[in-house]
Amino acid sequence: MTSSTLTLDLLADWLRRFAAIIDENKTYLTELDSAIGDADHGANMARGTAAVVTHLDEATTIDGLLKKAGMTLVSTVGGTSGPLYGTLLMKMGMATGSVVELEPDQFGKALRAGLEGLIARGKTELEDKTMVDALSPAIDAYDAALADGADLWDAVDAAQQAAAAGRDATTPMVARKGRASYLGERSAGHCDPGATSSAYLFDALADVIGT
Repeated sequence: MTSSTLTLDLLADWLRRFAAIIDENKTYLTELDSAIGDADHGANMARGTAAVVTHLDEATTIDGLLKKAGMTLVSTVGGTSGPLYGTLLMKMGMATGSVVELEPDQFGKALRAGLEGLIARGKTELEDKTMVDALSPAIDAYDAALADGADLWDAVDAAQQAAAAGRDATTPMVARKGRASYLGERSAGHCDPGATSSAYLFDALADVIGT
């Protein structure tokens, strides 16, 4: 039976599942990052998301959950990934208010606020070969599905598929941001590790919504 709303417990499970997927794929993420970055994305994200999990049971509201998770990532994940993921979650928390349950459209507004915060902080845009290339189409697909009358599960499914497509589309791109941009044309031919871990956010969401 799938969920029709996003409760505090479900969103805690989302972040718990995201941490598990990151841990399962940390070696792969590091392999991706070794080709065009610092070769530390997998280890950094695994450390940061594991730290997030230790605080999940403390939260009593959704904004508290997301803000604490974001602050934990900022303080534990090195490089640019920590501040960007942290901003994403903190801005989501600021958009939700002190509630324990969100309707699907409210969650979409929170995702949008998080993305806008991340873009403002990272000064990034589509086709820079970054997290935005997975997150932006995923959130667009989520909103479009809801606007067409889809339920939560179908909207999350659309977002998951769009995130995966956005991740895969980074492979032929030439990086315009971050350390990968130093490689110029040589950055093409490699999937972006940040877009890959961002797509895992929607894999995790689909996992918990569908159970």
